[in-house]
Amino acid sequence: MSQSNIIICPGIHSPQLTQDFVESIRNFIEQREYSILPTRRYLPYSTAATVQWLKQNYPIPSKAPNLSFIAFSAGVVGSIGAANIWQLWGGQVNCFIAFDGWGMPLMGNFPLYRISHDRFTHFSSGILGGSENGFYADPAVEHLEIWRSPHSCQGWQTLGFGMKTRCSLFEYVRDILDSD
Repeated sequence: MSQSNIIICPGIHSPQLTQDFVESIRNFIEQREYSILPTRRYLPYSTAATVQWLKQNYPIPSKAPNLSFIAFSAGVVGSIGAANIWQLWGGQVNCFIAFDGWGMPLMGNFPLYRISHDRFTHFSSGILGGSENGFYADPAVEHLEIWRSPHSCQGWQTLGFGMKTRCSLFEYVRDILDSD
């Protein structure tokens, strides 16, 4: 699996929050190409809008680099569908990381990771997929804070079958992207 380009799909919030997020993970992505879905032009909760934006950036999916999606909140809604469509069109998806996509089914033929701002959100969404290897903040943090400052968030990596290990969100995301 070759190292992928990163597609960042924010939610409906100030663009500064996404800039803060990118700054906090810059050392994971500085050696890669990454793009941020411009939510002022494309609705983050629209699969059609996200697919349209992807096609403008990568006109031929089968010849595009592998993509890894990192999505937050409403961005999870549009981008999980877009990732699946992208793969159906011959594009390669290395992984999908969903930050606080509460209530969103996470299904796809690629690795799925669910990150939640608290335990309740994590386990109540877990029945909708993407949580066997996931992360939840403990102590809980505010919804926007998990996106703004993943470097300051501590919690648990869930490993399935009730197993978990303590780590920082920073370490968790780093490990996913390092194996990507």
